[in-house]
Amino acid sequence: MEAFYRTHTYLVEHINAPVRRDLMDEVNWNDRLIGIKGTRGVGKTTFLLQYAKEKFGTDPSCLYINMNNFYFSTHSLMEFAGEFEKQGGKVLLIDQVFKHPDWSRELRACYDRYPNLRIVFTGSSVMRLKEENPDLRDVVSSYNLRGFSFREYLNLKTDMHFHAYSLSDILQNHDRIAKGICAKVSPMKYMQDYLHHGFYPFFLEERNFSENLLKTMNMMIEVDILLLKQIELKYLSKIKKLLYLLAVDGSKAPNVSQLAGDIQTSRATVMNYIKYLADARLINIIYPQGEEFPKKPSKIIMHNPNLMYPIYSAQTNEMDVIEAFFVNTLWKDHKVNKGEKNSSFRVDDTLSFKLCKDDCKIKNHPDVTYVLHKEHVDSHNQIPLWMFGFLY
Repeated sequence: MEAFYRTHTYLVEHINAPVRRDLMDEVNWNDRLIGIKGTRGVGKTTFLLQYAKEKFGTDPSCLYINMNNFYFSTHSLMEFAGEFEKQGGKVLLIDQVFKHPDWSRELRACYDRYPNLRIVFTGSSVMRLKEENPDLRDVVSSYNLRGFSFREYLNLKTDMHFHAYSLSDILQNHDRIAKGICAKVSPMKYMQDYLHHGFYPFFLEERNFSENLLKTMNMMIEVDILLLKQIELKYLSKIKKLLYLLAVDGSKAPNVSQLAGDIQTSRATVMNYIKYLADARLINIIYPQGEEFPKKPSKIIMHNPNLMYPIYSAQTNEMDVIEAFFVNTLWKDHKVNKGEKNSSFRVDDTLSFKLCKDDCKIKNHPDVTYVLHKEHVDSHNQIPLWMFGFLY
């Protein structure tokens, strides 16, 4: 136990978290079993350690552990939790919980056996904590940690403290909000850097961002898809090839038959792989209103713009980047579907949006909101793209 405390103390003392995530205030920390899900690389470990430092400091009643530790190859999680509670432990922070065999059953056993112990654990975005784990269905509170929003990136780069706005706020008051922000900073000065490398917090590390992101993307496939979905290793090359083909093909409807031939598998398997890639937050799937998996998507978009550049930086299309940014930032709290005739996307079944580059011609359909990739606009139904980066 002493070794775990030493590691905990070192990590908490040396944590570097320049941005305080809003999720910190959204979690009900009084719940006894809390799952923090998120795609690889968005800062789940940092989030746990930030919580420990902010709420407990050096108080030994809180302890961070990582299930990668070889200790857990011969010891159960329930056994460790019991010993921790005996020593006065109150809050156990568990990283990489899915690395432990029977992790969901053991978490439930801890929940039932140690009523005075609170457990917070991290998991992959692929995990369906309630749907796929009946042991946890009625006891776990699940939250999603996302990569940096443009607002968080802008605050970090400018030392400002801009707060988030709801979609209705932006639609109704975008002119006033934009003027207030632009009076302090020029958002477009930072927009391209965010699109290239601002979503994943590890851009702050002194390493090559693109190489680090490529490594992270491979881990998403090898661990978050193959390991958690229990897919044989021999199919790894097919899934990686599928992701590459989808990426270089741009933002459009997939030709499932062609893709099946390219990776030498069935159409049904291609659709399953596409779903897994979406669960791992490598792509976003856009359907027409009223349709969902396993129907054929109307469009496949990379999950966020950062993912495009390591794969095919020389061919990156501006409109594909714009669409990836818009869909990714809306996806947190809103439903996004294929747009109708005069729009790009339909949001929450009621709102129509048309995405435009700076030089596009606007036809001003009264029921459509036009999203322009520029800093300023002068019309009630036109909104700068960057403003949607303030949704969270």
